[in-house]
Amino acid sequence: MAPEPPPGADRIELRGLRALGTHGALPEERLRAQPFEVDLDLVADLRAAGRSDELSDTVDYGTVATAAAAVVEGPHAELLEALAERVAAAALAAGGGRLVAVTVTVRKLRPPVAVALESVAVRVTRAAARPAR
Repeated sequence: MAPEPPPGADRIELRGLRALGTHGALPEERLRAQPFEVDLDLVADLRAAGRSDELSDTVDYGTVATAAAAVVEGPHAELLEALAERVAAAALAAGGGRLVAVTVTVRKLRPPVAVALESVAVRVTRAAARPAR
């Protein structure tokens, strides 16, 4: 029998989720929506889904993506750190109890700085409060 994989070895990766939001510390960032990009790494035990080929045995990444987009499109956050924290909490809640942890990267694609800068990002990793099923 093959050895069990280490906890957190299985991941579902969501890349390049784009949404408009009004986040930032400057007054104009509250008034004019700007593009944000989100990446999520969903850590879950995917063995059951791999065997059964049933959506009910995995994390529905469509539900998680919709929850993440709603956070970005939702109420103002001064800091990317706060926005990333909200996205992580929403992803864990939307994971239906199957997520062990989530890593969220939030990118501001038009940072208001005086130099040429493609983006600025914050990455956070948060564990589920309860054991995953």
